[in-house]
Amino acid sequence: MKRTLFSFLYLFLNVSLLPAQSYKDSGLAVELRSADLVSQMTLEEKYQQLLHDAPAIERLGIPAYNWWNEGLHGVARFGRATVFPQPIGMAATFDRDLVYRTATAISTEARAKHNEAVRRGYRGIYTGLTLWSPNINIFRDPRWGRGMETYGEDPYLTGELGTSFVRGLQGDHPFFLRTAACAKHFAVHSGPESERHSFNAEPPKRDLYETYLPAFEKLVNEAHVQGVMTTYSALYGVPSGASTLLLQDLLMKQWHFDGYVVSDCWAIVDFHLGHKYTESKAESAALALQSGINLNCGEAFQALPEAMKLGMIDEAQLDAALIRLFNTRIRLGLFDEKGEDPYASISADTIACQSHIALAREAAQKSIVLLKNDGVLPLKKEAERYYVMGPNAADIDVLLGNYNGQTSDARTIVEGICGKVSLGTRMEYRRGFTFDSYNRNEINWAMTESVGADAVIAVVGLSTLVEGEEGESILSDYKGDKRDLSLPASQIHYLKELKQSIGETPLVVLVTGGGPIDLTEVHELADALLMVWYPGEQGGIAVADVLFGDVNPTGKLPVTFPKSLSDLPDYKDYKMSGRTYKYSSAEPLYPFGYGLSYVYADLSDLKLTENKLSRKKSDALEYAYTISNPFDYPVEMVVEHYVTPPQADFETPFFDLKHFERIRLEGGETKTIQVSIPLEQLKYYDDNGQHAIIKGEYRLSVGYSPPTDRSFELGIPTCLSDSFVIK
Repeated sequence: MKRTLFSFLYLFLNVSLLPAQSYKDSGLAVELRSADLVSQMTLEEKYQQLLHDAPAIERLGIPAYNWWNEGLHGVARFGRATVFPQPIGMAATFDRDLVYRTATAISTEARAKHNEAVRRGYRGIYTGLTLWSPNINIFRDPRWGRGMETYGEDPYLTGELGTSFVRGLQGDHPFFLRTAACAKHFAVHSGPESERHSFNAEPPKRDLYETYLPAFEKLVNEAHVQGVMTTYSALYGVPSGASTLLLQDLLMKQWHFDGYVVSDCWAIVDFHLGHKYTESKAESAALALQSGINLNCGEAFQALPEAMKLGMIDEAQLDAALIRLFNTRIRLGLFDEKGEDPYASISADTIACQSHIALAREAAQKSIVLLKNDGVLPLKKEAERYYVMGPNAADIDVLLGNYNGQTSDARTIVEGICGKVSLGTRMEYRRGFTFDSYNRNEINWAMTESVGADAVIAVVGLSTLVEGEEGESILSDYKGDKRDLSLPASQIHYLKELKQSIGETPLVVLVTGGGPIDLTEVHELADALLMVWYPGEQGGIAVADVLFGDVNPTGKLPVTFPKSLSDLPDYKDYKMSGRTYKYSSAEPLYPFGYGLSYVYADLSDLKLTENKLSRKKSDALEYAYTISNPFDYPVEMVVEHYVTPPQADFETPFFDLKHFERIRLEGGETKTIQVSIPLEQLKYYDDNGQHAIIKGEYRLSVGYSPPTDRSFELGIPTCLSDSFVIK
């Protein structure tokens, strides 16, 4: 549905020839239906339909519609729904199919909740079918509190998983949408939260095109995402919602986006209040509409009538925006009178159904990252005694994350462990220590009673009390961001005392959180260490599945865990130099792509089809490798593929994720995996934002982690590798 000059002329020259209420005719093109509907509205009605809480127009049969709904990892903020792991945890699965299946479940529940709400006559906020998800911003700095909402620091991983998520949300019908996904926040946005209403990002053009834009382009061109949300912040001195570069040159002209554009909530008033880019609400509203924003989340567009009187906008601009909005509403089946919409019959019994609960458990299992294991794990279910402690062990909030729904099926870590051990095992739980303050009682039985257990399991970490969005993290003194990467000092203090007290008793530490944490001291104290993120409603059971060996841990870090805050550039600096696994020369505590397993399949026989490629004649880098399961039971592994480009006269990555797959092997099974990476995917950008495929020798690495010494020091098998030349 790419828009051309001809299509606009066709719309406006022919809509007057249509019979009355042609917008209900499913035999007509969607744009004609929308244009017909818009042509019958009064000017005042048009203004109102550009707001996120659009009122009904009863004379035209248009019901009220509130565009604002959230579906980041489950239908949010409207009661019961299945709560899946936070997106940063979903990213750790490196599993496109799993992300697609979870998004399908989310959109199914959103449809069911919408259908039920409409049946009851309620059309308010969080009942609509336009889900403002996914968040595909790049987690460039671990201090950003909202990094938990993203798929991590790598543009390729973000684009692949974001595409799967959008396809799952929107469904596979050729016309009707199950729900409408929305890619946010377009485009260069990752903190600081405390300044987001006035911040101006100034990335080098190379980083803009190589890091910040690729995932958005992929979701538009390949996933056909229906919505795009702009940011609060500015890019190169222009608020993103007024950016000709972003909204006109890239989104509309180069990428041919045919969906709708929405402002972040109350972001348009930032044009004049935060950025001082305009002088008034009317000027801000007019500029946003002219620049390409079709829908205002907020109330700035209430000033459009004033802008019209002042000659800042004209009615044709209102019409163009409204046609885009009604295209989406029509494709969502909101004007389907013939019963053709296959999603209209989705019933309430799909909400938090058993298959979705099982899927939440699977997702949590695959998201858990094993960071250290000195032979302690897996634990035995029939042990004599286990002692569980820590502020997050029995906390539901650390399961749910942010932008979450509610569930009657939450399973804490204590519950998961309790349900896993045998009935003859003595298992105890005491909180033992607080989340962020020191214990005041000098007597602490948990310390002494844990001595002599088969293992002590301590659950520490962060929660959405201290990291998250601007107004949510009530214990954060930095509006949701983190000033440092440390655990609360009270947690480290207690772990040190605990380790000294229990002596040789194994200490297993589980860490909750939405991003990198400085675990240097914890790594030394723990015999086994796992990152469990905010794992969703079934997180406690999934953690127990991994702890006791019912599931082999396969999660991989989607973001680098640095050793020190001093290894990071200034938080406000949007240059990628010195950031992420691609451009930082500092040795990390745990690298991107790292994650241990209890067992490994064997990798061998990496063979390139051609070792010499031509930029003019070759279409792809093609190769194969063999993976074999030496065990008599099934295993599942994540295999990562990295390319190291040659040096150029501009900065290039140390290595770069170009492919990944999750492979399941039955007992004793061997597979030969064929891979083809389009040569276009090997292009890199210079400092002027111009891209080319660099001539020279490249290195290909295939394995269970990136090709770093740190990965191998921590226990990951060495990668397979070979070289090839591009002429």
